[in-house]
Amino acid sequence: MFTPDFVKKGDKIAIVSTARRISLREVKDSVAIIKTWGLEPVIGSTIEAEQHQFAGSDEARRADFQNMLDNQDIKAIWCARGGYGTVRIIDQIDFSNFSKNPKWIIGYSDITVLHSHIHNLGIATIHAAMPVDFHRGTKAAMNSLRDTLFGKKIAYTIPSSKKNILGNASGMLIGGNLSILYSLCGSPSAIATSGKILCIEDLDEYLYHIDRMLQNLKRNGYFENLSGLIVGGMNKMHDNNIPFGRKPKQIILDIVKEYNFPVVFKFPMGHIEDNRALILGTEVSLAVKKNEVVVKYI
Repeated sequence: MFTPDFVKKGDKIAIVSTARRISLREVKDSVAIIKTWGLEPVIGSTIEAEQHQFAGSDEARRADFQNMLDNQDIKAIWCARGGYGTVRIIDQIDFSNFSKNPKWIIGYSDITVLHSHIHNLGIATIHAAMPVDFHRGTKAAMNSLRDTLFGKKIAYTIPSSKKNILGNASGMLIGGNLSILYSLCGSPSAIATSGKILCIEDLDEYLYHIDRMLQNLKRNGYFENLSGLIVGGMNKMHDNNIPFGRKPKQIILDIVKEYNFPVVFKFPMGHIEDNRALILGTEVSLAVKKNEVVVKYI
């Protein structure tokens, strides 16, 4: 895997939306913050653009992202928000110049489309908070993105959860939003998981949807030779009048019970305030102990 150059003060970072529409007002806090980091924000044409729920037409969103992708003065592209829409443009994006001169692509949720597709190009990306929710994120989440972008070595130590499966693992970190990973199965953007550490998170889903998506990943071999599983936020889940009978943790434990790899719950990633930055496509070590969990870049 190729790791893009880390940024330095004075570098330009683009803010675009490949999915849902967003106003300039909603990104102003993030613009102010990255200026304090010594970076120069470049606002894409998709900010303030709209076509129904999208940040402009498919072609407008593709062109904005493509422009920032090909602009060698831009050292990172920070996707402003998720929602839905990136999959509508992914096959029309030309990654040939990007593959020769990679830069950081940053985001989560719907941006898992980009993370997964770019992973298959052999280039690392950053799973992290986005401008739309940066103002309500924790200081630790904001600092983790800053430190990651500037190349500072970071590691995460969190309290262990009662339902964790203990053990040690190492491998390339991959993953993102469960719904998106599920939707990419069978496409050129689907990821191979063998020998890797998969992270997943989701929001606002029915419990049976969570089970269905995980069953599909299982049938696609995602857990066969997995080294480890990191579970982030699984928030605001719904149930029907006739209960499904299992919460997200139990659904996941049922899915992986026949395998032998460590599992971490309540990791600070996803649709939560404490959404820490993770470099996808890099080797990490995972130590799941009785009292703590440690994730380090190798």
